[in-house]
Amino acid sequence: MIRQRKQGNLIIISGTTCAGKGTVIQELLQRNSNLSLSVSYTSRKKREGEVDGKDYYFISKEQFEEKIKKDEMLEYEIVHQDHYYGTPKKEVKEILDTGKDVILEIDVKGAQHVKEMFPETILIFILAPSMEIVKERIKKRGKENNEQIIKRFQTAYQEINEIPKYNYVVVNDILEEAVKKVEAILLSETCRVDRIEEIAVENQEEIIHEFLMNKEFDNSPLYKDKLN
Repeated sequence: MIRQRKQGNLIIISGTTCAGKGTVIQELLQRNSNLSLSVSYTSRKKREGEVDGKDYYFISKEQFEEKIKKDEMLEYEIVHQDHYYGTPKKEVKEILDTGKDVILEIDVKGAQHVKEMFPETILIFILAPSMEIVKERIKKRGKENNEQIIKRFQTAYQEINEIPKYNYVVVNDILEEAVKKVEAILLSETCRVDRIEEIAVENQEEIIHEFLMNKEFDNSPLYKDKLN
């Protein structure tokens, strides 16, 4: 009776530093063939081991600014020494039109910008079990000095304050459990009434409904004739 809307869902997954949102996303993609991760554009140079079109679309600063002028970016921002990062509007729309769900891995600021344009966007925030664990994870990476670590913590606390603007929050304590929770969220979203395109009633169902409404539903020959 129910026909689901053919267009896919737009899903944003954000999270604080070292919350493991990237790992959660990769697990989701491996388990769900209907999920696709949007590849962002960036103006920074490609790092060793990165693949153009897989990790990012690597373009020049001038090319990125041209895309901004042409309104080709769903959202974008400047981070780390004036490098642009942004989500392509056309590519995302093309995937959604095929019926696949699209995940955007973007920060709080970008998430709110997309949500304003597309209110039906599903916002999920991945949270580490504690800031103490975040500190341990940062130290294990050994890539940041104390000043950089403090800056990361300041940003993390600012992002945590934005959680009420999200639809869901998932604590990534045990990876398997966190992934299951996100999968449950996505499944429940497909059952929402406002995502139903149409409710179709077949002829026999219409007949039964008519008899119920008129309190005439019985095993009379008249009813059998109508069904036949």
